Amino acid sequence: MKKYKIQDNPFVVPTADGKVIKEHFGLASDKNSEISIAHMKAPAGWSEPFQTPEFDEYTFIIRGKKQFIIENDIVVLEAGQSIKIERNTRVQYSNPFTEVCEYISICTPAFSINSVHREG
Repeated sequence: MKKYKIQDNPFVVPTADGKVIKEHFGLASDKNSEISIAHMKAPAGWSEPFQTPEFDEYTFIIRGKKQFIIENDIVVLEAGQSIKIERNTRVQYSNPFTEVCEYISICTPAFSINSVHREG
């Protein structure tokens, strides 16, 4: 038995807001509850409601910019920058800019719609 897995068919998460989410590893793709790794593209003008997830989330920006409102701080990351947001922290993600933001998101434990706690 091989001790590795190449993921060339990620789970494409259905969205209604124009965001593209391709989960390579995680609950939706391979039932891994410990970690999720997703490649995402957020269109210009995109935003999500505030949330207080039960997981740590790491984000690495590949292209464009992404805005984070973390409790009372506004943080903008650009290509080449990364951030870790600790679990149980109130945060809002958005792309209020004019170009697509492409990024990698890693959640530990894995992202779950039941543990993200989105408002509204």
